[in-house]
Amino acid sequence: MLELTRKSHIKQQHIQKKNKKETIPWRKAFKEYDDKAIPGVTLRGARGKEGITQIELSGKTGIPQGHISEMENGKRQIGKNIAKKLGNALGIGYLVFL
Repeated sequence: MLELTRKSHIKQQHIQKKNKKETIPWRKAFKEYDDKAIPGVTLRGARGKEGITQIELSGKTGIPQGHISEMENGKRQIGKNIAKKLGNALGIGYLVFL
């Protein structure tokens, strides 16, 4: 039994090493996004994942739809209070927007 566990552990380590070599940093993969754009891209992606429009998100958060558009397009910063509202409405942690 111990030998099977050991073999399984070694196999798992080998798979992890193999997979690690095949990955690249996300910043290299998405060069078109700078640090300023990331919160907006995250917001747009989270909203899309939930399948809701900007207007629906506005209704859930009380944030004007125009402001949501500006945040998604990197024209308006997302502060901590707004991030918390967005996180609650989208069911994710607010820190992803900061």
